[in-house]
Amino acid sequence: MDRRQLILAGAMTAVLALASQPSLAADPSKEKCFGVAKAGANDCAANGHSCAGMAKKDRDGKEWKLVAKGSCLAMKGSLTPL
Repeated sequence: MDRRQLILAGAMTAVLALASQPSLAADPSKEKCFGVAKAGANDCAANGHSCAGMAKKDRDGKEWKLVAKGSCLAMKGSLTPL
């Protein structure tokens, strides 16, 4: 490996290491709430798809949305998939 390749490999390793740390990006004031997302308004991958905004129907128990911690149950959602 030449010097340029070594530097690039090191940089990629650092980026991947940081990206794999969900606690760095997670907002502790939020929680996943299942069954409250409207069609097309889910926050992330679930239910056989890999992107936010791909929920097919309102209030699907497998789709989730990040909400303020403690508000999920008041919204008639669930902290676990339904």
